[in-house]
Amino acid sequence: MDALSPWAAAVRSLFRGHDQPALFTEEIVGYTVKVHTLNNSLWIAVTCPKGTQVVLRPAYAPNDQLQLGKTTRQEDGIIIHLSATIGDYRVTLQFPDKSKPLIRYTTTFKANDPLLVPFWPRDLVITWPAESNIKPKGTIHVSQVGTRSGLQYISLDQPKSGTLLYFQNLTALNDYAQATETSLGNVVGGNWPELGFALPPTLKDKPIPAQQELVLSDAFIAFSPDQPKNEMDLSKQFLNLLADIYLLMPKPTTEYYNWPDMVDKGLHDMEFSHGCWSHGAEQDYLNAYVADYQTPPELMVQLAVLMPLTDYYDWCQTDLPAIKKIQNGLDAFYSKDLKTVMRFLPALAKDLSGDEEQLHPNVMDSWYLHHPLLNLGRLAIRGDNQGKKLFLDSLDFTIKVARHFNYEWPVMYNMETLEVVKAETQPGKGGEKDVAGLYALVMLHAWQLTKESKYLLEAKKAAKTLQGKGFELFYQANNTAFGANAMLWLYKETKENVYLDLAYLCLANIFKNFQLWDCNYGYAKDYPTFFALFPLNDAPYTAAYEEQEVFAALHNFLRYAEDEEILPSVNLLLPEFMKYILHRAPYYYPPNLPKEMLSDEIKTGQVDHKLWIAIEDIHDGWEQSGTVGQEVYGAGVAFGIIPRHFYKLHGEDFMIYLDYPTAAHQQRKGKLSFKVKGDKRLSCRMLVIKKDKKALTAITVEGEAGELHGKIRKDGHIEYTVNGGQKIKLNWKS
Repeated sequence: MDALSPWAAAVRSLFRGHDQPALFTEEIVGYTVKVHTLNNSLWIAVTCPKGTQVVLRPAYAPNDQLQLGKTTRQEDGIIIHLSATIGDYRVTLQFPDKSKPLIRYTTTFKANDPLLVPFWPRDLVITWPAESNIKPKGTIHVSQVGTRSGLQYISLDQPKSGTLLYFQNLTALNDYAQATETSLGNVVGGNWPELGFALPPTLKDKPIPAQQELVLSDAFIAFSPDQPKNEMDLSKQFLNLLADIYLLMPKPTTEYYNWPDMVDKGLHDMEFSHGCWSHGAEQDYLNAYVADYQTPPELMVQLAVLMPLTDYYDWCQTDLPAIKKIQNGLDAFYSKDLKTVMRFLPALAKDLSGDEEQLHPNVMDSWYLHHPLLNLGRLAIRGDNQGKKLFLDSLDFTIKVARHFNYEWPVMYNMETLEVVKAETQPGKGGEKDVAGLYALVMLHAWQLTKESKYLLEAKKAAKTLQGKGFELFYQANNTAFGANAMLWLYKETKENVYLDLAYLCLANIFKNFQLWDCNYGYAKDYPTFFALFPLNDAPYTAAYEEQEVFAALHNFLRYAEDEEILPSVNLLLPEFMKYILHRAPYYYPPNLPKEMLSDEIKTGQVDHKLWIAIEDIHDGWEQSGTVGQEVYGAGVAFGIIPRHFYKLHGEDFMIYLDYPTAAHQQRKGKLSFKVKGDKRLSCRMLVIKKDKKALTAITVEGEAGELHGKIRKDGHIEYTVNGGQKIKLNWKS
């Protein structure tokens, strides 16, 4: 589209072919950065190596003239003070790492009078070189959707001038959003060539308060002169640029949460709450949602809880009656006619309401077949005979479906006829594109279990169909994460780089759906959101079940990667997600939330504020949460976290907890060593946790740089700060 807004046209007029006077100039790794005060704006013009200009507008005074005040040069940039009729600005331009073409600018503003903002232009415009008559062309690969990260990943295609990742640190804008009662969703966007961030308008007559300094922008822009040739290179570059910015951006602190205490409460409520169970076909089954007695039992629900329960059992080695209770009902999900497990309990399928497309007998949502098979396969590999039989007996049908659809699954199909019930998620968007990765992982488990090469061949065939999907591969977060595992597994087996590249493509799709900012306005003042993951591309909320499964899947990914050279950016970002989910996930549980933030209007079942079962949905700060329901199938959150982050020592009265994932544990008498994953430039929390009221024995902790000194907490545990990517040694008198 060739049309321009008046604001973009003005930028083109100002900067194309004009050598405007600059108050500041900096050369950084082949990029020229100039700062100008012209008319009603402060401008930062970045000239790329091939001449394309990226013009940024950190300060804007509508219908006015900006007056330049005091400027202060610093070692890493410049501070500029400006004034206008409406108030005073301060813009700080920084070059945080002069070995990389990366800039940060932060704009604060103090209004002279209460100020309403009906409109604000975007802060990034692409212009072309003065000597060229060819208009610049580019591709927007990723842009903010809803309250995901305020970012855009853009390639500058004509002239070929590399790429950039624009990242608005929305955490810094919380005070503006709170004062004006505006959301920070969809604030980064626009159309080529006018992109970036636009201040949300004050539509509720809630003005910017007078004489209160507010942050109006805190933007990071990472440039690269490299022009990726394909989706694989784009995905790796996206992850690398994101990691570069992540290292520099402000990040919220975390707190330790007593997960072992909460898991006991969750176990009790899941086992004994009537709302969690239904009785049908002579067995007890978990409901999908608390007090949802209308929907027949679903196999996915049973196994989504059973799998983390078995992980927890391996850790605690105590009797968990819910395991046997769930297992008693699994065989009834197998259809002898179709020779496969079914989504809904066949004996009660006639009771499906038909209110939605999937609520009809024999209608299968594509991922719902493969997800239970994945968990059955995992159970089989653990030696579970029931899981093995159900898994192996369903494989032929699963392969038949995959081949019928040529490894490109629709959203829904009829199990008996394989007729498509719903082809696409949205018109022109295709079906469930990441199911091929989930299917590949199912086939790899079948290959591991049987050693039959036909299953490895199926995994390879499915994997190849992920090519060409780019940043649209993601359908559902957990399935995409399972796909990343399958691709890395295939790489380890074949050493074919295409599979490693596909693993990164899956991860890039996941990272475009994170919320890398902490919403702290409205109801969200009572819970953290930093590094939250959205379950679907267009979901308006984050969800406990998908986050827990992605958490477990990415743990497996790092385990598969222990003897491989993977991207440093991946090694940096994945442990940080795990650190923050340990901090955030407790706030999916209603007892940890103020009652007023939970909606009274529930789509499915009911929400019991006293029940230690996670709500499905956390929304934008101005919206109530729990509107979908209290998901029983998300009950595995705590069961999955504890075995992965709490390390029990044989014969000792304490255990070790870390925010980061760990590996290579070795315990001998009075000694423990392990490897902390992650990046050396970032840190996590380590606790020595006592199990009873006795004081802890004297313990020394050593890292690669020497002895680490901890502090005794009020609860009696000892806390240490530990950098990633190192070996830790503990010594004590046993």
